[in-house]
Amino acid sequence: MKVSVDIDCTPEEARRFFGLPDLTPVHDAFVARMQQALADGGNSEYFAEMMKNWAPMGENGLTMWRQMMDQVSLKK
Repeated sequence: MKVSVDIDCTPEEARRFFGLPDLTPVHDAFVARMQQALADGGNSEYFAEMMKNWAPMGENGLTMWRQMMDQVSLKK
């Protein structure tokens, strides 16, 4: 037996229903900081360093992703 349920709700309503936190202030702060960095004329090294700091697990997380992507490209 297969049962399908369609729920018509907004993403905000779904987030509240599942009890997930509202990350709008975090998102707004992130976007504001990126816009400020662009307005200040940051270079590519500046943005690379920023992403290293903001990535999950920092540099270790980026290294893990690089290794996984290298393995995927080797299999092709």
